[in-house]
Amino acid sequence: MSYSDVIIIGAGAAGLMCAAEAGKRGRSVLVLDQSTKAGNKIRMSGGGRCNFTNYDVGPEYYLSHNPHFVKSSLSRFTQWDFISLVERYHIPWHERDHGQLFCNDTAKDILDMLLAECRESGVILQLKTTIESVERNEDSYTLHTSRGDYRCDSLVIATGGLSIPSMGSSPFGYRIAEQFGIRIWPPSAGLVPFTLQPEDKERLAPLSGIAVDAVVEIAGQSFHENVLFTHRGLSGPAILQASNYWHPGQPLTIDWLPGKEVEQLLETARQKHPKQQLKTLLGRLLPARLVAVLLPAKMLETPLAQLGKGQLQSLIRQLHHWQLTPGGTEGYRTAEITRGGVDCNAVSSKTMEAKTVPGLYFIGEVLDVTGWLGGYNFQWAWSSGWCAGQYV
Repeated sequence: MSYSDVIIIGAGAAGLMCAAEAGKRGRSVLVLDQSTKAGNKIRMSGGGRCNFTNYDVGPEYYLSHNPHFVKSSLSRFTQWDFISLVERYHIPWHERDHGQLFCNDTAKDILDMLLAECRESGVILQLKTTIESVERNEDSYTLHTSRGDYRCDSLVIATGGLSIPSMGSSPFGYRIAEQFGIRIWPPSAGLVPFTLQPEDKERLAPLSGIAVDAVVEIAGQSFHENVLFTHRGLSGPAILQASNYWHPGQPLTIDWLPGKEVEQLLETARQKHPKQQLKTLLGRLLPARLVAVLLPAKMLETPLAQLGKGQLQSLIRQLHHWQLTPGGTEGYRTAEITRGGVDCNAVSSKTMEAKTVPGLYFIGEVLDVTGWLGGYNFQWAWSSGWCAGQYV
């Protein structure tokens, strides 16, 4: 039976970071993964450019049933620490909107950097390995796998969540937690497009392909970015952000003209062009196809001077406070992250070790920590992986 000080299950962002850090401490580290390649989600992230972190990182950008849990890790290995690592490897990068940082060339640069860190630390990476069962002995763990049995003192679960099954995601990490009596908050898809109710789908089908700068509000949160109409529903950055806070049956409120006052625009236009039809005015502000769906044709053909008070109120409501109740989400197939997961109250925020199971650690997406769109989930992977690497 092969022995390592540390075995990490999962060769993703958090697992590789943890492995490199543990190796630097002189620990013998074995990383096991069922996939044929390491870092699959890193490779495909950010449209192949990897949004690896954000200039502005703090606990307010994360959801968890224990909202304080992320503070320790994020403060001990920060976005600046990861940026420093990226620059040490001379990886060119750039900033986009909202402080998001991307590789100039390819996401593979980040993966290659992590793999290089692991090699320098003496980490052994073994792919195409399925974990069949895990046993806890008195002071160690035994793993029965498709490639033999392995033993370790510290076992790290870095298997991620359920999002994007085509990248090899599985509920394995949740099963291990439950095996050792650790609570799982029910997982669901996060950062995911919405599908529509049948009647809304039929009504909004002509809008497929349209993207509009808008503000989406849900559960006391608001996100000002693009909303994209698809042939199945709604997507785009503002929608993905809102999906982290959505629960079935909950409506979204969308402001299609953020920063503009419809009443004031109408009054100014009415004075200059009283005979102009409403659709002409709105056509300068929004795509004509969207306008045609938001408002009745009779109102759109009304001259501005003839719009009544009731019509004005309806106009304001439709353009600034349009409501829609999604039918559901696209699910894990397209979700960028998994909400829920291993209960953070059962894990040390300093070491990532399970409080009641010595030597068992959980890092990254498998935990009940869900970041916003914009590099926050990768930063959680780097921070939680780094912290566990100091203790395993």
